[in-house]
Amino acid sequence: MTQLDERKLDPAVALASLDATAPREPHRLFALKQGDCFAVADAYGDIRGAGDGFFRDDTRVLSEFRLTVGGRQTSLLGASLSQDNVLFTSNLTNLPMQSVRGRDIPQGAIHIERVRLLWEDRLFERITLSNYSQEHSTIRVSLHFAADFRDMFEVRGSTRLKRGMAHAAETDATSVLLRYDGLDGLARMSAISFSQAPDHLTADRADFLIAVTRRSSKVLYVEVGPEVAETPNRDRYRAAAARARFGMRAKRRHGATVHSSGRVFNDWVERARADVALLTTELTTGPYPYAGIPWFSTAFGRDGVISALQMLWLNPGLARGVLAFLAQHQATETSPFSDSQPGKIMHETRKGEMAALRELPFGRYYGGVDTTPLYIHLACAYADRTGDMAFVDSLWPSLCAAAEWTEEASRPTGFVTYQRAAESGLSNQGWKDSIDSVFHADGRIPKGPIALVEVQGYVFAAFRGLAALARRRGEGDRADHWDSRAEAMRAAVERHFWLDDLGFYALAIDGAGEPCKVRTSNVGHLLYVGLPEPTRAQMVADQLLSASFHSGWGLRTLADDAVFFNPMSYHNGSIWPHDTAMCGAGLARFGERESVVRLMSSTFESAVHFNMRLPELFCGFTRAPGEAPIAYPVACLPQAWSAGSAFMLMQACLGLEIHGWDGEIHVTRPRLPIGIDMLTLRHLGVGTKAVDLTFQRVGDRVVAFLADRHEGLVPLIVRT
Repeated sequence: MTQLDERKLDPAVALASLDATAPREPHRLFALKQGDCFAVADAYGDIRGAGDGFFRDDTRVLSEFRLTVGGRQTSLLGASLSQDNVLFTSNLTNLPMQSVRGRDIPQGAIHIERVRLLWEDRLFERITLSNYSQEHSTIRVSLHFAADFRDMFEVRGSTRLKRGMAHAAETDATSVLLRYDGLDGLARMSAISFSQAPDHLTADRADFLIAVTRRSSKVLYVEVGPEVAETPNRDRYRAAAARARFGMRAKRRHGATVHSSGRVFNDWVERARADVALLTTELTTGPYPYAGIPWFSTAFGRDGVISALQMLWLNPGLARGVLAFLAQHQATETSPFSDSQPGKIMHETRKGEMAALRELPFGRYYGGVDTTPLYIHLACAYADRTGDMAFVDSLWPSLCAAAEWTEEASRPTGFVTYQRAAESGLSNQGWKDSIDSVFHADGRIPKGPIALVEVQGYVFAAFRGLAALARRRGEGDRADHWDSRAEAMRAAVERHFWLDDLGFYALAIDGAGEPCKVRTSNVGHLLYVGLPEPTRAQMVADQLLSASFHSGWGLRTLADDAVFFNPMSYHNGSIWPHDTAMCGAGLARFGERESVVRLMSSTFESAVHFNMRLPELFCGFTRAPGEAPIAYPVACLPQAWSAGSAFMLMQACLGLEIHGWDGEIHVTRPRLPIGIDMLTLRHLGVGTKAVDLTFQRVGDRVVAFLADRHEGLVPLIVRT
């Protein structure tokens, strides 16, 4: 088994694996998700290996699923996802071929439509063939399939010394059953069923001889699930589609909605909202946004918290679900293998065979240094947004345990540091967790334990927020203690991380006490929590907005003069939309509202080039006239915190805060995105009330007002 860096497959390994087949660019792949299942296929609707497939509980249960017509691949006309992300549709036509009887059929005579959805652990597909030629034709339609039952970590590049047993395929008149007995004792199955009996059926292919008269259509239904179900048919397909769309509609109704005067801007906002809904899974503890497809379609602590923070002003219910889940899975014991200690908050959880066998520690893994203070910060932010003290009281023991871990972790050095407890764990444990993402200016890799700059900012925010909550609970001594901890952290960061020669904060301090004098976007997260004193904050802001960081498409993770700068890297010069958004929120906090408007504009323009979907990351090349942003080859798409970045930047532009304790809306120096003259938030929740709030451009000002029917219902305080 090779060690795998969890947050990413090493780019060289990933690209090599992709080169084994046709290129698989994320922005040209299409993802569906429902519950703990997801499917990734190309524009043809084909699954051809590499990173795509149909996955259930971190296992690939369909590794090949290709359609050929007349023995040839089809010609692509177009492909799309429905606006609600429920249906994938591919429109295809035939290449020149022969009918079963040997008659020539010209290209473009047959239209093939593939429509696919997921529901309750099953993939449903409808294949429609329409004959637009003047001849009756009998066509051979073939489905090629395979299930390798690879664990997600195998798909990502990890190797195993031993695997379970794959059984010979079992076939009957209308189905094929593929089965694998894992080393963890679980039988994993993939049953492929057809609405009509194939004319020829083998362990890896089904051939249908379909007679299509001129100007007519024929439909074939296919299902792939964990067992052989009823024979697929029109009614089963339509019922599954209706239930899937109803379920997605219910998820998208949570929280306020955004509508603006810009049609294309609205398309982006709708897609971003739909992506958050797609990735959100209803768990027993409530809704939880899974991180991203394909590599991270599971509950991650850091990703869930940040996604919830991005959506908090619109949909606080998402934060409540994240907090409840993380509290339920908080560590209670010390384990070097899982990097857990009492009070620590989970980094990720997995359900696959390798996790169950502890070949990797990620079944429930706690190796994230920032997740625990971020969890506390989200709880405090949720309380301020909603005034929901009853929920805060239910979380209080968990929050105190998390605070105790945070204090204990910072005792040796005064900072919260990380150093993996076992060789199988992550070597870097902040959000930039690739092997080379933390380094000294001369390229040396620092020795641990390592204190990251943004983590200390999260700790500052956590203690400050806890102090305010403790006072509301009448716990004055605890409040004073946490206030002093917050101020001590602020002073320590200013004293030890500030670099006079760079006018910037260090990326980290290593185990020898030496600062990593590298300019990174991590420092923008200090602005987000409000830690720096104003003069230093302005110096940081000026540099983040300079050409060293701002590519024209967003903020790079690393200044372009650093020794490891590479715009094609995972963390050392690429652009991560969520990182840009957090930096943007920090810039707005220190008065850079106009700069944030420009930052949102460049992010929106990036999304337009990526078909309205911001990927996990993209390359950090400088923007040039007439050129599009350059995709990163193995990025997740969709990614929850990339979709949520649209809403964090929007809030930063609008200067909007909701004070749940007082039941008030506060708007400070509002700005609208470039090209938008009016933006309305509908059903914005404030306590038990919901209002419609509009921002409108009037000359060179932006005014904010409540709908007439809501005037006086909720206080609106505007500062210009």
